[in-house]
Formats: sequence, structure tokens, C-alpha cells
Amino acid sequence: MRYRTLGRTGLSVSEIGYGAWGIGGGLWQGAVDSESIAALHRAIELGLNFIDTALAYGEGHSEELVGRVVRETTETVYVATKVPPKNRQWPARVGTKLEDVFPPGYIVEATNESLRNLGMEAVDLQQLHVWNPEWLAREEWLRDQETIKSTGKARFVGVSITEHDPASALALVRSGLIDAIQVIYNVFDPTPEEALFPLCREHNVGVIARVPFDEGSLTGTLKADTKFERDDFRAFYFRGQRLAEAVQRAAALQRDLGGRSLVDTALAFALTDPAVSTVIPGMRTLRHVEANLAVSGAEPLSREVLDVLRRHCWDKNFYR
Repeated sequence: MRYRTLGRTGLSVSEIGYGAWGIGGGLWQGAVDSESIAALHRAIELGLNFIDTALAYGEGHSEELVGRVVRETTETVYVATKVPPKNRQWPARVGTKLEDVFPPGYIVEATNESLRNLGMEAVDLQQLHVWNPEWLAREEWLRDQETIKSTGKARFVGVSITEHDPASALALVRSGLIDAIQVIYNVFDPTPEEALFPLCREHNVGVIARVPFDEGSLTGTLKADTKFERDDFRAFYFRGQRLAEAVQRAAALQRDLGGRSLVDTALAFALTDPAVSTVIPGMRTLRHVEANLAVSGAEPLSREVLDVLRRHCWDKNFYR
């Protein structure tokens, strides 16, 4: 496993981290606790030391599993979690009032709840789970942020920014108010490279790259007739003709890659930009863990492969 520095935090984190949304259940169907726990332990054995979870993942269940595993290991593991919007709206809509999302005291309350779930006294990184640049000048969220840091409940703070909108965080990065940013970055959507990543390098803000497999379409395992459980998040994400289009585009990419693994290539791509501190694929099984973590030791993608990938960028937003 290779390691990178998470911006100004100085934390040396595994370049492949653990995205723990899926193990929480809820909007992701099929997770089995015993298998999730085994996968987390195996990841740590293989050198992974960064886990990203959230209070909203299974209404705290993901945090409970992560906390259990971290307490059971003797290795150093850095845990990041997130404060959900109080109005439970993802993403934050333009014009949404801050007091409806992060009212005074709420960030502190949510952090306390996360710490109870995790069974920990502090998290290494606490993030806001939604962001609206209209809130930047407001003092309420900043006071709560300072409170959780000054009381030792969170070592560092960050924001998980709006889906497919890296420009929404540019002023936030310039402000110096956060230590890390979380953003969608994958073969289909490399737009953070244009402005966000250079700015993060300039201001020494850590970058957590999420959704490297585009919620599954870049794994090559989905088919046009794949059926999801009604309560599964992917039933919404790939609704209507979206699944067929995503499968078609992934197949075209696979053809252009020849014999290269689509999964390995997609994950390696997310590590290409030096601004990225860690990428956090979702992993629920030992097989996923072992396959994904093996990518960390592989050779970087060649210029020829990157040129192929650039031809498959895709301007879309299935979260809406």
C-alpha cells in the first residue's frame, strides 16, 4: 500500500481508503454485517488506514461497524465521518437556508451522536455532508466547527461537496476554513482537475476522491437488465433509460481498453492526479477489498491509456 499526505492535516493516509456507505445497509441493499466486518479487518491487514463513513449511512449503522473494527485492531486507522443535513435533503438546493440544514448547535449534536456510534472520543476528520457556497460568509457553522475542534471531538474539518459541481467549493478552499474536501472524481467526470485540484494543491487542502466506479457502472458488472431492490439507491440512480446508457458507455470504454481490467483502470485513474490524497471505493466483501487494494501497487496509467479514458468523459448527473 502506498500512502499520501492529506493536505495540511499532515496525516499519512493510504491512497486507497474505505468508502463505508454500502456497509451501513439502508439505501444499499445486500450488506451482511459479518462480511462487512471481515472486509474491514482484511483491508486494515493489507495496509488501509483511512475509513470514510457518515452518520446518515444506515442511520449510524455504518459508524457502529467501523467503530467496532477500529477498536478491535492495534493498527492506526484514521476515521472520517459526516454531519447530515438536518432537513435530510441531498444535495443542498440553491436558496436553502443554512438554519434548515446546519442550525446553531446541530453540528456539535451530530458529532456527539457519531462519536457514540463509533465508540470513540474523537474523529480524525468531521465533514459537512452537503455544501452550498451561499453559506460561506455565515458564522453559525463556523462556530460549531470551532467548537468540535477546540473540545477535541474532531481533529480536522472538511466538506463533502455537491455532486458533479466542483466549482461550488472553490471559494471555500480559498477561504482556508477547511482541511479537506471530498469530491466525485472518475473516468466519466474528471472535471475537478480543471480548477478544484490545482487550487487544493495551492492551499494545501486534502482531497478525498469519491465514486471512482460511478456507483457501479465503471465496474463492468452491470447489465442493461440488472434489477435493483426498490429501496436500493441504485434503483433511483439508474432509473429509466439511465442504466442502459451507462452500460453502453462502459462497454464502449472496455472495448477501447482492450484487455485491461475496467475496474483496475477506473480505480487507477482516480489516483492519477497528485492532488488526490485518497480514493474511497465502496467495499462490502473480501473479494472487493483484495482486488481494489492491489491497485495501489500497480504502475501508473500510461499517457496512451489516459488518452483513451479522456475520450469517454461524460457530462451527466444521475443524482438529480
